[in-house]
Amino acid sequence: MRLNTKISLFFAAIAVALVIVVAGISLYAFNSFSINLTTSHVRTASEIIRVHLTDAMINNSIEQQESFLRRVTEVQGLLSVRVVRSPQVVAQFGPSSIGDTPLDDVEKKVVQNGQPEYQVIDLNDDLLFRSTIPYIADSRGTPNCLQCHSVREGAVLGAVSMTVSIKDLRRQALFTVGGIVLTVALFTSSLFVFLYRILRPVSSTAKDVEDVVRRAINGDFRGAIVRQTNDEIGQIASEMSRLMHFLNDGLGYISGQVALLTGRKPNQDENLLSATIDMVNGLTRASHFKQAIEEDEAKVEIYQRLSTTLQDEFKLHDFSIYEVSQNKNEMSSVIVDGTLSAACHWCNPQILERPETCRVRRTGHLVDGFVQPDICYAFNPPVDGANQDYGYMCFPVIQSGTVGSIVQLVVKHEEQERVRTALPYINVYLREAAPVLEARRLTETLKESSLRDPMTGLNNRRYLEEYVETLLANVRRQQIHLAIMMLDLDYFKMVNDDHGHDAGDAVLKALSQVLKQSVRSSDMVIRYGGEEFLIVLQDTTGPDADQVAENIRRAVEKLRVNVGGTMLQKTISIGLSDYPADSSTFWQAVKFADVALYRAKQTGRNRVVRFTPEMWTDDQEY
Repeated sequence: MRLNTKISLFFAAIAVALVIVVAGISLYAFNSFSINLTTSHVRTASEIIRVHLTDAMINNSIEQQESFLRRVTEVQGLLSVRVVRSPQVVAQFGPSSIGDTPLDDVEKKVVQNGQPEYQVIDLNDDLLFRSTIPYIADSRGTPNCLQCHSVREGAVLGAVSMTVSIKDLRRQALFTVGGIVLTVALFTSSLFVFLYRILRPVSSTAKDVEDVVRRAINGDFRGAIVRQTNDEIGQIASEMSRLMHFLNDGLGYISGQVALLTGRKPNQDENLLSATIDMVNGLTRASHFKQAIEEDEAKVEIYQRLSTTLQDEFKLHDFSIYEVSQNKNEMSSVIVDGTLSAACHWCNPQILERPETCRVRRTGHLVDGFVQPDICYAFNPPVDGANQDYGYMCFPVIQSGTVGSIVQLVVKHEEQERVRTALPYINVYLREAAPVLEARRLTETLKESSLRDPMTGLNNRRYLEEYVETLLANVRRQQIHLAIMMLDLDYFKMVNDDHGHDAGDAVLKALSQVLKQSVRSSDMVIRYGGEEFLIVLQDTTGPDADQVAENIRRAVEKLRVNVGGTMLQKTISIGLSDYPADSSTFWQAVKFADVALYRAKQTGRNRVVRFTPEMWTDDQEY
């Protein structure tokens, strides 16, 4: 209900209630006044009649009573007068000379108890007031009642009944009350009009405020309130208009700036406040995401956190995250549908070996399969009879100016509109992740370069030092043995001296290839220093290790390296030990392999020597 209506109904109710109360009070007051006035008149008349009867009895002229009573009834409004005697008076003097009619019930009651009775009788065409007043014998004055009547003082001598018409009096009262009610009604109406004119700007301003606030809740802050007065209400209207203008400009500016950050285009029909809140909340969550990934140690942790965000924040469950290798020649699937290191599921696996077949990798641009379903030929979802229900979008994650990672979203057609609405926020997350991923890749590249020999491509001694704890933990967990081989080219210094260091480098590179090809991928080949190499064979003992070492010796012996038209042929000496059979300490087992290598050098080179305890004569722990 409107404030205007409430105010009108309130004052109307007050006016009606006031009229009713005034009318009620006036009617009650005039009724009481009329009754009291008539009662007073009839009591005066009854006293006059009593005095006249007393004088008539003393002067022995009681026979004139009827004439007197007839003359009394000629008084305006007095309809009838009747004097009745009590039984005691009748016993003393007999019935009245004008003839008594029997006493009615009221008269009997008054004669009996000596109390006056007053009645208002409402006839169809008249309103009567009847009074029956007793005459009580007393000894006051001269003459008095006891001088003539043989009764005790206080006895009831009789009563006088009078009937008076008060119709005119009631009519006058009603006219008076009507005038009062009319006056009050006119006054309240005037007051109502006056207050309405005063309060109308208040209610009108309140309605305008309500409309403006409702529009603001719905995101429209362009509302304004017309100032109608120069008082506080007008000031409120002006300040409210200024506030809405300020909010509209401020939110519009904030929304525009946030839209620039997210790339989200504002919609004219959207709720400006809700949209701004959503954008700010989205940026806040993206900021928390960036803070979290900046503290992650490895790339895989960042990819896992991105996967969790896609699932929890955006309710996406079908997606792939690919990483492009440093040399750009291959790709790997990092996470597929939330599973780490899963096989390629939504695209042709050929893209992993031939990255140029991936359109995003090749162009570095967003590929929108929602708009152009056939734009990328590599999209190849599994055959499940519902392929037509899927669309896809692929995002490039730019790192150092090139595509470093690719995020592919696979969405059913009925969810494409929801996902398209969320695209600006997804882009924010990818944009925040890109520099962190780039930094982690650079860190890993630098770390890997520090752990790898740049010439041979083999891991170096530092790599072994960092990895040894993990290696030994695996040995203890699986209760396996490690075969440790220390290898050294025979007379390698002569190659450098006779043919130059380039020739020496070529020999070392060729040797590295032979070593890698001679062992399993799970085994470790380490360039330990100069022409010295270390091989760790996992879960290999006794004769098996000896056979691998012998195979390596033969392969090196057959190796021919062409250096400037000259074919170089070298041999290699190998020392072999076993961990933990030969020593409970890994590095001491390495030392024992080195001791065995030294024995191989002493006994003629180009041979494999296994460590035996008698080779170690030094009591000092390694």
